[in-house]
Amino acid sequence: MDSTAQQKATMIGGDNLELSFKDLSLDAGTVGEDSSKILKWNLPLKELYKLACSFYKEKSGKAIHLSYEDNLKLVAFTQQAAHGPLDLSKAPPLGMFDVIGKDRRIAWQQLGTITKLQAMEGFIDLLDRLCPLFKPYVEAIKKDREEKARRAEQEEIQRTEALAAERERQEELARLESEKNREELHRRQLQDALNQQTYHQFKEYAEIQFPGNPEQQAVLIRQLQNEHYHQYMQQLQAQVATNLARLKSLSDGEEDDTPTAVVCENGAAGAIEPAAANEFANANNAKENSQFEFKEQCDSDNDSGDYAVISPANMWTKPDIKLFKQEVMAGKGDGVIRVNHGDTVTVKVPTHEGGSCLFWEFATDSYDIGFGVYFEWGKPPTTEVSVHISESDEDDDTIEEDDEVICAEDLECGQVQSSQMSSAGSALGSRNPISIIIPIYRRECHQEVYAGSHTYPGEGTYLLKFDNSYSLWRPKTLYYKVFYTR
Repeated sequence: MDSTAQQKATMIGGDNLELSFKDLSLDAGTVGEDSSKILKWNLPLKELYKLACSFYKEKSGKAIHLSYEDNLKLVAFTQQAAHGPLDLSKAPPLGMFDVIGKDRRIAWQQLGTITKLQAMEGFIDLLDRLCPLFKPYVEAIKKDREEKARRAEQEEIQRTEALAAERERQEELARLESEKNREELHRRQLQDALNQQTYHQFKEYAEIQFPGNPEQQAVLIRQLQNEHYHQYMQQLQAQVATNLARLKSLSDGEEDDTPTAVVCENGAAGAIEPAAANEFANANNAKENSQFEFKEQCDSDNDSGDYAVISPANMWTKPDIKLFKQEVMAGKGDGVIRVNHGDTVTVKVPTHEGGSCLFWEFATDSYDIGFGVYFEWGKPPTTEVSVHISESDEDDDTIEEDDEVICAEDLECGQVQSSQMSSAGSALGSRNPISIIIPIYRRECHQEVYAGSHTYPGEGTYLLKFDNSYSLWRPKTLYYKVFYTR
């Protein structure tokens, strides 16, 4: 056969081979299920056979060039894999001049009785031997599939982790929202309880400030209640922190049988027995008790060691400072006082038989001033309000001296050592005990009116102290009002 005839036979063989691929695509499913379990090159035999057929169909005549005899062998393997051994009784007759058909039948018949799986494997081995590029092609496909499987697995892991993180975030948000709702509910309950306690006092005060104006009275009452709640929470937190620090100091190094000197909340020094530690421990549950009372330890004029119960004072501010000054100057308040530099003014207000709560308001012209409230226990000698002015260099027997009031806090001076307070407390002699309700601190009362109230703790005299001792040059003009409610 010359080269032209051989080329024609190759082309015809290729066309017939392509037809055999169509037959294969229809009949490959008839191969037994065992083919999916047989591995070759770490791939199922059936899958590898499909890759071989696809590779040959795409590359034949392009990347690979096979002889006529090799094409016949490959076609024979595909026929055997698709239909099994050749059965001449069922084969259609061939034409007299169908040379290629006769060659194909001869090649198919030479395969004998090998199984379809053996025919698949023979096709793969023959193609691998004839075309060295086939095995790298299969390896590349395997790596690509493995990479896709790895990426899919990694993406699945990332999706799982993202879903888990989103669930945790949603759970955390739900927990925070629930906690926020509980805190808000507790805050409302606590504020409602405080509002019920102070409503009548604030109502009487509002009626005095805005007589015949219920709307303004309601606004003022709400403002006072909010201020009272915030001050109450600040004092409560400070009290809890102080008590925890005391408990820690008691548990760290102090002997159980020795009374411990402590600085009182009201400024006095005294002795606390170990059994009294339970009183401090109860402060941990203070936020859950709307009726919490601040217990302050004070010196007394005898050796009984009793404790005085002082409730916290309420303080707030008012913006209408000009109107307040005009009312005081017009005679609608208690008066105007000039507090010179270095002086301290003490306004003594006795408790009234018909009263239950003291109110005060004050402001200055251009500069701030120190302010604090003390309470002197005992029956007041008079029912009149009096004003006492003391200079910083005076050496008289007044309430402003350090040996008169033992306070834990003074104007911008921090705490006093308990040993100093104890020695000062012993010098009181027979004087009435004094409790500090509000320590002296500088107030920006030249910008707004400072106001406050305190429920009578008992019979005694309130000492409203206006301290200008820290000022070396500036005198202060003080406007103040004090009154009581029933």
